[in-house]
Amino acid sequence: MEFSIKSAATPGARAGCVVAGVFETRRLSAAAAALDRAARGYLSGVLARGDMEGKANTSLFLREVPGAGAERVLLVGLGSREKFREKQYREAVACAMRALASTGTEDATLTLTGLPVGRRDPAWKVAQAVMAARESGYRFTQMKSRVETPEPALKRLVLTVDRAAGRRAAAGLERGLAIAHGTSLARDLGNLPPNVCTPSRLANEARELAKRYRMKVTVLERPDMERLGMLTLLSVAQGSAEPPKFIVLEHRGGPARAKPVVLVGKGITFDTGGISLKPPAEMDEMKFDMCGAASVLGAMKAAGEMRLPLNVIGVVPATENMPGGRATRPGDIVKSLSGQTVEILNTDAEGRLILCDALTYVERYEPAAVIDIATLTGACVIALGHVASGLFANDEGLAREVSAAAETSHDPVWRMPLGDDYQEQLKSNFADFANVGGRPAGAITAACFLARFAGKFKWAHLDIAGTAWKSGREKGATGRPVPLLTQFLLNRAGRGK
Repeated sequence: MEFSIKSAATPGARAGCVVAGVFETRRLSAAAAALDRAARGYLSGVLARGDMEGKANTSLFLREVPGAGAERVLLVGLGSREKFREKQYREAVACAMRALASTGTEDATLTLTGLPVGRRDPAWKVAQAVMAARESGYRFTQMKSRVETPEPALKRLVLTVDRAAGRRAAAGLERGLAIAHGTSLARDLGNLPPNVCTPSRLANEARELAKRYRMKVTVLERPDMERLGMLTLLSVAQGSAEPPKFIVLEHRGGPARAKPVVLVGKGITFDTGGISLKPPAEMDEMKFDMCGAASVLGAMKAAGEMRLPLNVIGVVPATENMPGGRATRPGDIVKSLSGQTVEILNTDAEGRLILCDALTYVERYEPAAVIDIATLTGACVIALGHVASGLFANDEGLAREVSAAAETSHDPVWRMPLGDDYQEQLKSNFADFANVGGRPAGAITAACFLARFAGKFKWAHLDIAGTAWKSGREKGATGRPVPLLTQFLLNRAGRGK
């Protein structure tokens, strides 16, 4: 789909469809009121007959509206004007896109980008509209021999803004497209089957990004990891025939000596639980256990597209977690890259074992901040459901930065505790500590485990087990938290507003 920006739509301008908003109760938005004046009260008359109240997530198509200059006018319900905020704005755009997809319209003009949304500026409104539009049009059909659901006919979408907002809107368009492209990449990788999206496939994706955006890529193989001493990571890989990969992708857009932001993504391309085998029900969804890695690659793609003036390093430890004669056993003790020893009580708590070596590895970059992203614990799903990702941090300023980026990007997080008292649950009689602390506070003790390897830098951990994918009829990867990560990088680069 092609996107463009124009100053506020002029009634009578040619378009396949013009989209305008209606608040409760039958109150026309400014753009809808302009259309109504050009149509000599036609829209007001339709509303007066009770055809639409303006409730949120409703829409009404009108044909041959006099003076509109379009084949169709689509009215979208906005709900209460007093309560119209960021969430309602995104929902209205999504509602419009769903309605447009049900028609043969190839080009449309969206006036919703001119609506007042709290204190959000045109750049934010345009970016969010582009992201919502791309999300609504996303289809994963790569593995189908025949596509049953046709692609939406819509090919061109014009976003209208006030004339004075042109430059800011253009920046929003660039940002929205970059985030949308990064999110789509993350969704595609997550949705691929595990026999296709292997650690080697993730390494190849990183190489492609490096080639396209002039980044530096390094892929460590098993012998490299053995020489370094990444034995907790390799303990997870022992049962798999697929070779593990340790992927480092560097975007050097800032000053040479500026400390980088490092993103670390859990890349378990399939998780059986290992010897601590998972129950069969819904095990197929464990292909999504690499969504942290996918989100890092998606954020790196977005940073590359926008040529962010910032040094960003993406790190992806990637492996399968499989049972087998060589697989790690519950009770085994392994030494991490940091030198600390870990008693593995549960081989299904494998994500933290690959991330801890990655966190030690990134010390060499003397990072300004490190964020790891992982589908780490089912306990986080119980705690927060599928709305907010869990946020843990060892630095208050970094936690506030991540939370602010989450609010701006509409990719919510919820701060969780990280107190020393929880570390007691990880005690081991035989090693420095264990890899699990029991069922109570499972998401917290997992974060506490990682915190033991993040003492030399500012660090945040995002547990995305509840937000990285959906189950049921809408089953598939969501691409979260690519919007949050990209907004965080934009803010760090001074381009967040």
